[in-house]
Amino acid sequence: MLLAENKDCFMTEPIAYLNGETVSISEAKLSVFDLGIMQAATVTEMIRTFGLRPYRLDDHLDRLFRSIDAVGFSMQLDRSDLRQVVEDIVSHNAKLIDPRLDLGVSVFVTAGTSPIAPEGIAHEGLTVCVHTYLLPFRHWADLYETGQQLVVPRIRHIPPESLDPRIKTRSRLHWYLADRQAKLIDASSRAVLLDQYGHITETSTGNFFAVIDGCILTPSEKTTLGGVSQMVINELAAELNIECDDADLRADDTIIATELFTTSTPYCILPVTRFNGHSINGGVPGPVYLQVLSAWKEAVGVDIMEQMRIGARLA
Repeated sequence: MLLAENKDCFMTEPIAYLNGETVSISEAKLSVFDLGIMQAATVTEMIRTFGLRPYRLDDHLDRLFRSIDAVGFSMQLDRSDLRQVVEDIVSHNAKLIDPRLDLGVSVFVTAGTSPIAPEGIAHEGLTVCVHTYLLPFRHWADLYETGQQLVVPRIRHIPPESLDPRIKTRSRLHWYLADRQAKLIDASSRAVLLDQYGHITETSTGNFFAVIDGCILTPSEKTTLGGVSQMVINELAAELNIECDDADLRADDTIIATELFTTSTPYCILPVTRFNGHSINGGVPGPVYLQVLSAWKEAVGVDIMEQMRIGARLA
């Protein structure tokens, strides 16, 4: 269905879906009048593959359509058709990469073109795009063993009264500024934001976890975006007989934590070995993190850390 337009370039270049058409990735372009650019009026999902198959696709589509409903977009493409689009794009583009590696899949929906767009440029309805890219393994390959450094910048998380945290959006300016502030404190660090009450929320790309008294604790969906990888942690923790719960965590709580880690779709799970300048677990990944990473590896049939190393070497 998707590949009916059998252009020669489709044999050598990744394809994308844009507003009902299959195009080469080099042809996937938005108008400067698109409201996703002009106002960041965009909801999005990022999916990854394992074994070059979309991982937990239904969970990601559930979250995407919750976001679409929450912002009031009227989506013409139904869920089953969008699911097929994702699978078709991945199936085609997977043939163009080393089979040991995996893809990131971006799905985004914007509010469409602005009313001020000149005649002939605007299109009816929303802008819907699906595209893939080779996961940038080099960004995370070393961190499975060395860990991340997180700091709390001055910028606070957007309060839920202003933007529902359950909406996954591309309005990311506050995160861009927060990560810049973090790097001024420590060039190798990333930001983790507090809410207006001083509770830890999340990083720009993932959910935050602390292990305290043997229990995995994570901020609730009242103030953070509920993560698909966060769901996986809950499932794996249950299999490992490790208690897992929501909690209002403060920066000071990290001092008594035996471990910290974050989760995100592309890298799954990474340890945090320094927080606001102090060492966590002696600066090395902890046993709960290692147990969960091993269980995740078994669940997906891919050695996640080794794949990152291979991908980084091939980059």
